[in-house]
Amino acid sequence: MKARVFVTLKNGVLDPQGKAIGHALNGLGFASVGEVRQGKVIDLELSETDTGKAKAALKDMCEKLLANTVIEKYEIELK
Repeated sequence: MKARVFVTLKNGVLDPQGKAIGHALNGLGFASVGEVRQGKVIDLELSETDTGKAKAALKDMCEKLLANTVIEKYEIELK
């Protein structure tokens, strides 16, 4: 089973990299770009075939390693 985890900063947490990307895009002439938030995507292949067990394992992975849950939020997508 394939999974994708999206990790982004929580609302209200300063995102200097997103701000730098937004500033650079504006400098390149993309004036319609407003606020930019940057994150990461993690693709995983799991041997688990049970959807419930896979989601539980992925949640555990995110809580323990993939996301800093103090400042980041995550979303899990199974394929």
